[in-house]
Amino acid sequence: MRRRLIALVCVACSLLSACGMLPGGHERKTVTVWLMKDSASADFLRRFTADFERTHKDLRLDIRIQQWTGIVDKVRAVLEDRSGHAPDVIEVGNTQVPLYADGGKLADLTLESMRDWGKDTWLPALAGPGRDADGQYGIPWYAANRVVIYRKDLFERAGITRPPRTREEWLADTGKLNSGGDQGIYLAGQDWYTLSGFIWDEGGDLARREDHRWQGALDSPAALRGMDFYRRLQALGRGPVGADEEHPPQAGVFAAGKVAQIIAVPGLAQTIVRQNPDLKGRLGYFPVPGKTAARPGTVFTGGSDLVVPAATKDQFAATAVVGALVGAKWDTELARTMNYVPNKTTLAGAVAGEEGVAAMAAGAAQGRATPSTPQWADVEADNPIKEYMTRVLQGADPATEARRASAKITGELAPDV
Repeated sequence: MRRRLIALVCVACSLLSACGMLPGGHERKTVTVWLMKDSASADFLRRFTADFERTHKDLRLDIRIQQWTGIVDKVRAVLEDRSGHAPDVIEVGNTQVPLYADGGKLADLTLESMRDWGKDTWLPALAGPGRDADGQYGIPWYAANRVVIYRKDLFERAGITRPPRTREEWLADTGKLNSGGDQGIYLAGQDWYTLSGFIWDEGGDLARREDHRWQGALDSPAALRGMDFYRRLQALGRGPVGADEEHPPQAGVFAAGKVAQIIAVPGLAQTIVRQNPDLKGRLGYFPVPGKTAARPGTVFTGGSDLVVPAATKDQFAATAVVGALVGAKWDTELARTMNYVPNKTTLAGAVAGEEGVAAMAAGAAQGRATPSTPQWADVEADNPIKEYMTRVLQGADPATEARRASAKITGELAPDV
């Protein structure tokens, strides 16, 4: 009997050691989290990890930083992994969620979203792409979107006492600024993200789903009105009609000192000031104006969602991490630390003290994302919207070019039809 008791004690001790049991009989599990480079500072991650592990005694975080380059193929590969070694939580771009959710590779987090995470106040541009049919697969984490960065001194010189709040005011003010060798606005001809906002404001879309089939929609009357506004605004500067905002980089153009406005994320102002220190203190921000003063214009809103692979070895532990990251405490802290827009409209006040981020948050409340289909990546790969914009700005018939571009979009979104 004594030998048997000793044997049992030894077996029990071996099991405790192998399972990683903590004092008191609790098993500590490791949750592997993939986050993208520069999404959160090292100090933020250190503080979050310490707080999470203090309040979740049975869990340990293993946060691994990933590079954006090549991430799509890498995430696709781990979502196929059934070995138990794949990450439990992954940060993905908001518009990438449909690509990963296809085929049931992500956990459905609808219940947690409704019960615990306040989905009714999420930013639409983050929540929408994370939803497929009746399931919520991507959980909004943070957002960023374009605002108007402007020269306060040039506005003052032109007699403009406050930023415009409507599109018509914007056109009138930009016309005043477009004089004396200065460009009223630098807007490249192929800035299709900015065009998207104008189209959405008119009630149009880049593509629409009808009878379970996606079709290009640039040729709708509403979308054509959005393109016409873009044409009128773009003409009040000397932006190249055959290039996008990165060719040449618009920060450098603005830094040269002869541009009154650009449309960009607020963080670009830091690059501008680095290139031209004389502009320090002269830059301001306002939301892209809407059709009326009642609300800012609709803007493309990017950012990140958090997803849980369907093959995670512990969905309960994974959702605990997601819940902590997207909860008000740490989501607000992330927004303040990184100058992001928080994931909920109700948290916008947390960044109200920062002019650029406050302007961004006002726009994000009306934010939208690209069509929620895995095939949209194919559209962007050889983007017919850019060619369409250039042709119209060169004088081609908008309706004809819109039909041509819409047909190309339809072909990419429904290749087998």
